[in-house]
Order: sequence, then C-alpha cells, then structure tokens
Amino acid sequence: MGGAFRSPAAKLAGLAVFFGFALWVVWSLGGERIASDPLLKGLAYAIAAVCLSCFAGGIYWTCCPTPGVGKGGRMQKAMFGAGCFWGVEEIFRKAKGVTATAVGYSGGKTKDPAYEDVCTGRTGHAEVVRLEFDSLAVTYEQLLDIFWDCHNPMTLNRQGPDTGTQYRSVIFYHSPEQRDAATRSKEARQASGRYPLPIVTAIEPAAEFYRAEEYHQRYFEKHGMSGCH
Repeated sequence: MGGAFRSPAAKLAGLAVFFGFALWVVWSLGGERIASDPLLKGLAYAIAAVCLSCFAGGIYWTCCPTPGVGKGGRMQKAMFGAGCFWGVEEIFRKAKGVTATAVGYSGGKTKDPAYEDVCTGRTGHAEVVRLEFDSLAVTYEQLLDIFWDCHNPMTLNRQGPDTGTQYRSVIFYHSPEQRDAATRSKEARQASGRYPLPIVTAIEPAAEFYRAEEYHQRYFEKHGMSGCH
C-alpha cells in the first residue's frame, strides 16, 4: 500500500492535503478570533503558505523531470549480451547503482528455450544479462562503458573460446533514449582508436527475455569463481 506514496509528488500532495485540512479545522473553530488576533492570524497564514508550497512542489515534481532521471523514471532496465553470461552478470552485479541482475536468453525465435536449446545455436537467442539500475546512482552511458570493457566487441559470434550466435555482442535497448545513447557510445568507441578492427556489436530493440535456469543465476558467486576462462 505504501508504494503509491513513494514519489516526491505524492508525498508533497499528501502534505498539502494534511495542512489544508488543519487550516480548515483551525479556521472553522474560531475564524473571527483568528482574524482579530495577530499571532493566530500569522499562524494561519504560515499553515496556508506551507499548504501552497507543498501543492506547488507536487506540481513541479510531476511535470519537471529530476536531473539525471530519464523518461523511464528513476529505476530503469538494461540488457546486454557479451558472451558467457556468468562472468558478465558478476561484473554488472558489482557495479554501483545496479540493484538487480538476472541471466537469460533473448533475441531469438524459440519461446521459453532451455539452456541446451540455446547451445545448439538454432534458437537464435543470445545469452544476456538483464539488469535494473538506479539512474540517479549510475547512468546508462556508464553501464555502456562497463559493457564495452568487459568483452571483445570486435569478434563476431565469439568470446574467447566460446563460439556461436548465442555468444554474440549485442545491446538490447528499452527506449529511444537508450538506442541513441548506445549508438553514440559505439561510434565514440570506434573513433577512439583503441579498437584495431570494426566493432560488430548489434544494437536491437529489447525482445522477450527468458530467465535462465536457476543454477545459472549468480553462478560465479555460488561457485567462488572469478572468470570464465
């Protein structure tokens, strides 16, 4: 029930209602006395000012975006494919501002595939990490930097000894803003001179995400591992 009152706008609106009701109660109990008493009149004006401030603040928080928060709100999602999802999840799981991670399959044609299905390469799915992040603590652009740095974006359908379309480098965007940010980031990386070959990373709209089997979730944490290879 409390979830409806977590936003700043809702909180300020609630305060406006509370102080407005308090002002009505006070005035109804002794309107003439308040009007003739400078102290009580000043108190009534103070309550009215607080009420109006809360109301105006609620309108501001509703209509004006918070700095650093995109159109998707403060809590947002991102999804990346960068090879074996065990290691990729571990890297993002430890990143500042990331509040939740899950590994799974996306971008293919088979509904609800099993790991064994994906490994055949016939489902078209990529191994991906889906994450939720606090956009006030970390920006999508910063997550893109982590993505580029945690794998080799120049190898097509391959990461290290792992080969197949399921290991392709791909960014699945959830909004036009994420798409544009990913495109700019890819172009900047390519122009930086740090990559001797073209970046082959695909940028695609987020498709259905199929959560992988539970034994894949937080695999490195469960087994005390630090790397796939």
